[in-house]
Parts: sequence; structure tokens; C-alpha cells
Amino acid sequence: MDIETVRTDIERWITEFVEVPHPALGDWPPCPYARRARLDGEYQVRLGIDPYYDLVNISRWGLNDKKVIIMVYDPKQWTYAQFNHSVESANRAFLLPKDLIALEDHPDDPEIVNGISMNQGSYALALIQSLSDLTAKARAMARQGFYDAWPEDYLGRLFHHREDPRL
Repeated sequence: MDIETVRTDIERWITEFVEVPHPALGDWPPCPYARRARLDGEYQVRLGIDPYYDLVNISRWGLNDKKVIIMVYDPKQWTYAQFNHSVESANRAFLLPKDLIALEDHPDDPEIVNGISMNQGSYALALIQSLSDLTAKARAMARQGFYDAWPEDYLGRLFHHREDPRL
């Protein structure tokens, strides 16, 4: 994997899917904040080596001037079980105590919402962001009905390690 190809692929996914309103999601984009973060240069894509140790290091260094750091891995080198375990372990032991959270996306763990695949599809991703900022934004979106069209079972997984913003 080379970083320029990966960055291009991630940006294409963001602009062509993550930012785009979809009827199956109540005419909301999958992430209403993605466009602003992209336009403001508030996210960074990095190639990872080992998800656990990369996330431990981010917990030590923080996000710096970024809202989201997207760590990218080859899913052939990291099975879903390995990747999930690494991200989950780093979340519990290092990220959550520092008000950070890593949300995972792996091609072998299809995330289907109302018939739409939410996965990037090519890479295993760990998207790291501020937990308190994510919570505040999720609450604001919940008040506007953002989650109304989303299935309850998916929301249960989505809010793992997080407060349900609808409450």
C-alpha cells in the first residue's frame, strides 16, 4: 500500500459516500460532519503498522490539530478478529481514559444499514477522534432526528463505549 493511493481512495469514499445524503438514512449523509472536516483539513490519513501499538501511541500523542486520524491497514494482514481485538483492547486500556475513541471499519465485518454498506471496503480502518466531541455532535444530531431511520441493532453496536445520544 502506498500512502498517496490510500489517501485518494479514502477521500473518494468520503466525498462520494460519507458526505452524501441518502434516502435510506432519512436523507442524511452517513456523517454530517465529514464534509466540513475534509474542507477544513481536519482529518489525516496514516498508514499503520500494528493497530494496537499505533493506537497506544495516538493515546500518548493525541490528535494534535486534527479532528480525526484515520489509521489504515491491509485487511489481508489483519483479520477482522485480530483487528477488532486490537482496537477494542486499545480503546479500553488507553484511548477511552484519554477522551479518545477508535471506531473500526473492516471489509470482513459488513456494516449494513437499511440495505446500504457503510464500509469503505478496501482497507481496515481505525478512525480516532475525541470521545467528548463525538458525543456532543451525536447529541446535536439526535435532537434533529438523525438516528430516526437507523435500525436499533446497528445503533447498539455504534454506541459501544459511548453514551446513547438519543437518551
